[in-house]
Amino acid sequence: METVIFACVHNAGRSQMASAFFNALAAPDRARSLSAGTQPADRIHPVVVDAMREQEIDLSGQRPQRLTESLARGASLLVTMGCGDQCPCVPGLQRDDWPVPDPRDLTIAEVRLIQADIRRRVVRLIESRGWGRSE
Repeated sequence: METVIFACVHNAGRSQMASAFFNALAAPDRARSLSAGTQPADRIHPVVVDAMREQEIDLSGQRPQRLTESLARGASLLVTMGCGDQCPCVPGLQRDDWPVPDPRDLTIAEVRLIQADIRRRVVRLIESRGWGRSE
């Protein structure tokens, strides 16, 4: 089983959406994901919770967490999400960066656009790695 870590600075928006979509769409016996941040916020952005609820994904019980060495141990891929120089780097872990805007302080309409972009990227990742659910 492969593990993907989605990471951004505060783990309160982008990485939470990506991980939730990944776990909803990938075959659970092939891959799973976690999300984390270098400077975790106290909570997920409320507008992100609302936008994901529209997709029938409930993030209200999730809490931002710090990206640690122990969390990254055993992962196969780190996807950083547009955080520039503040993006985490884990030695020995394959890394990809998705240039995705931070949804903090945006309107629900703007967050929906970011959410759709993240979902498309997650679907492409799952398909490219053969982690999709069998029909």
